[in-house]
Amino acid sequence: MRKSLNKRPLIIGVGGSHSGVGKTTVAEALLKHLTNPPSPPFTKGGMGGLWGAIKYTKTVIYTSIIDDPETLSQESKDTARLINAGAEKTLWVQSPPEELKEVLPIAVDRLSNLRGIIVEGNSAIEFLKPDIVIFVSGRHGGALKKSAVRVLEMADIILFQYEPSMKLPAKAKSFKVVFEPASGFDECLNYIQKLLK
Repeated sequence: MRKSLNKRPLIIGVGGSHSGVGKTTVAEALLKHLTNPPSPPFTKGGMGGLWGAIKYTKTVIYTSIIDDPETLSQESKDTARLINAGAEKTLWVQSPPEELKEVLPIAVDRLSNLRGIIVEGNSAIEFLKPDIVIFVSGRHGGALKKSAVRVLEMADIILFQYEPSMKLPAKAKSFKVVFEPASGFDECLNYIQKLLK
């Protein structure tokens, strides 16, 4: 777990090997767990407190931070899933990667009153260097894109449904999970909770 030098909420980054791998499903599970108040024994319940979410989408030209509840709550949006999972506040950051250094600090600052933030997106993870990085591995036959390789190297936790074919970093703890329907997350969630204490 990385320690932040600046006072900021806890940040957990969720990245992955490719689009559609289950990053939002993992972010949902984290939010559902972490927003629940703790109950004895410590393996039951989350940390309590208010958690937010930042969904990052890479664009070619424009930069925006969308916080409009009507837009974010549309059923077809991943942001609606994050809201429904318990995010107190959700932001959708759209930006070219080279503009992240300007837009992400603004987004994090907007959520600075919360206990923690779940950030989804490889490029956002590379910039923010979260306290905990989760890499979601999917079925893939080819080489990983460069951003996925870099996030994999940063990973504290690797989640996989199918045995990964790539070399995993020795420092990362791996968990086998099922994404649809979501199951097998309990051990991983308890491990994350221990890292956050």
